[in-house]
Amino acid sequence: MKQTTANVIDEYGPFTGVDAVHGVSYDGQKIWFASGDKLHTIDPASGEQAASIDVTANAGTAYDGQHLYQIADDHIQKIDPNSGEVLSSIPAPESGSSGLAWAEGSLWVGQYQNRKIHQIDPQTGALISTIESNRFVTGVTWLDGNLWHGTWEGDESELRRVNSQTGEVLESLKMPPTIGVSGLESNGKDRFYCGGGNCGKVRVVLYAE
Repeated sequence: MKQTTANVIDEYGPFTGVDAVHGVSYDGQKIWFASGDKLHTIDPASGEQAASIDVTANAGTAYDGQHLYQIADDHIQKIDPNSGEVLSSIPAPESGSSGLAWAEGSLWVGQYQNRKIHQIDPQTGALISTIESNRFVTGVTWLDGNLWHGTWEGDESELRRVNSQTGEVLESLKMPPTIGVSGLESNGKDRFYCGGGNCGKVRVVLYAE
């Protein structure tokens, strides 16, 4: 397994009225993050908070190229990012969902205390596959065909690249001490956007293979 230290190059926030950052996503132009009762956008160039949507948003966030998906307690809601309308809802996997990502036509759902990542059908919520981790799973994302997830236990956090079929850890980026990772998203190229939990910040990690 390849192990390196994460290169944190920037941070956004804290933001007015935001006590915590949960899920994080990226639509190609704006960063989205979940703060409990709202979804917010950030301009990645300026770091400024822009629009927000009033919706239950207490865990992972994902974007499929057209719609947002947001964990809301025991459901995953499909949301129009322009109007904020909830278009549909599917049940989330049982036992506490944390991270959320979209890839290969599926939703990928991290479970924190269960230390699992589930692949589910975005239309029905039906379980397709499951992999296990030996650490708590927070945010989930994909970068260049590879599945990544965040971990956060005590004062230690990592970004991990794992085999999407076996769960084997292939690479680890260790975050600096006391910097936790809640939500996780990539820009599809060379950056990870990492939710900072109760600090109310989103941090940027530069990634080069």
